[in-house]
Amino acid sequence: MKNQGKEITSDLLDRFSKELKQDKMAAIAGRTIAKNGFLASSADPASSARNNMTFSIEVPTGKATNQRRSGRCWLFAALNTLRQEFAKKYNVKDFELSQNYSFFWDRLGRANLFLQRIVRSAAEELGEQHVQAYLSYAMDDGGEWDNAAAVIEKYGVVPSYVMPDTFNTKNTSEFDTINASLQRKDAIELRQMIKDGKSAEEVENRRQEMLSEIYRLCVLAFGEPPKKFDLEYKDDKGNFHQELDVTPKELLDKFIGVNLDDFVELVDYPDHEYNHVYWNEMQDNVAGGYQTEYVNVDFKYLQQAIIDQLKDGHIVWFGCDVGTDSDARKAGWLDDKLYHQEELIGIDYKMNKKDGLITKQNSATHCMAITGVNLVNGKPNRWKVENSWGDGIGEGGYMCMTQSWFEKYCYQVVANKKYLPKEVLDVLATKPIKVEPWDTLF
Repeated sequence: MKNQGKEITSDLLDRFSKELKQDKMAAIAGRTIAKNGFLASSADPASSARNNMTFSIEVPTGKATNQRRSGRCWLFAALNTLRQEFAKKYNVKDFELSQNYSFFWDRLGRANLFLQRIVRSAAEELGEQHVQAYLSYAMDDGGEWDNAAAVIEKYGVVPSYVMPDTFNTKNTSEFDTINASLQRKDAIELRQMIKDGKSAEEVENRRQEMLSEIYRLCVLAFGEPPKKFDLEYKDDKGNFHQELDVTPKELLDKFIGVNLDDFVELVDYPDHEYNHVYWNEMQDNVAGGYQTEYVNVDFKYLQQAIIDQLKDGHIVWFGCDVGTDSDARKAGWLDDKLYHQEELIGIDYKMNKKDGLITKQNSATHCMAITGVNLVNGKPNRWKVENSWGDGIGEGGYMCMTQSWFEKYCYQVVANKKYLPKEVLDVLATKPIKVEPWDTLF
């Protein structure tokens, strides 16, 4: 049987061809694009002037970190903001916190909540949308500020030399494949136990056995997290410092001294009503830890919170659509005027921020830290960004982001509450609205 769609007829093709040939510039553009591609053919030679790596306000920072072939950008960005606080306090610029340690607890925490969701939803059909969402996302590397805050607040932090990255944290695909298959297999078994009328105690005992296997998998892949360690480092003047038998929580609370309760994630999602707090349960990763909440407000509040924090010497976690209108992998430029493809092809294909989110053309795909801003007559025109892709991109791993790109493709900013005006604090005080797992706030 043939489908009933409208055919592309020969008359229609003749019309298309005739219309195209009437545009004399199309042939020129076609030859250029065929030889050089869309990007190179539409590159703006004036881009370097807009992406000058000089800033009127800049927080001194250390070497760029490298997440390698993993989706841990959210965790790197969060730990980079914490290490900066340690660096200021103890005059040690290149101190690095272990991303592997925090990632271990994230993986175990997500598995714990995943198995609980499977038990809770066992009465629903396997093909039901919520169950499919649980099965599709639980093993993803991606995350949010609240995910990082949850594992850091509960388990503390350790220096990178105490629990360095392994092959499996640098290259997560092999672990992810095994982890996903194991948890989905466990999900089928738990659902069948409940269907067969097993008691809640029997189901819970089996769930804990499954979680033990996941713990084993995490230890084999990442190593077992330490309970204590010796904090040893040289400051930038060459002085040696040593603190013996430090716990991860002591490093966080005593030495870094950041209260994670003070921070909130402001977002600009124009596809959702402003001045509300939203919560996506699917993003939560630590039982009893922070919920993944988004305070949706006008973009001006995100921008001002960053500027105020930079002025006080604090770098800022943010989430954006890094691959859109950018040369992020080479020059390190986030610049929506970098390429003029619409002019080249003669087609307007770009959408505004709201429509890009609704259609899922755009989303927050990457998290980094903002470390500087250039102000002209009090207004920003470009920003300095600390990435986690190593030092081979941009300027030693640091990138430049133009103001117009920032407004279009930045969606999330973490702010200390003390920098927020009363109208935003009032929003923060409202009850979170729960969104579906597949919502764009994800």
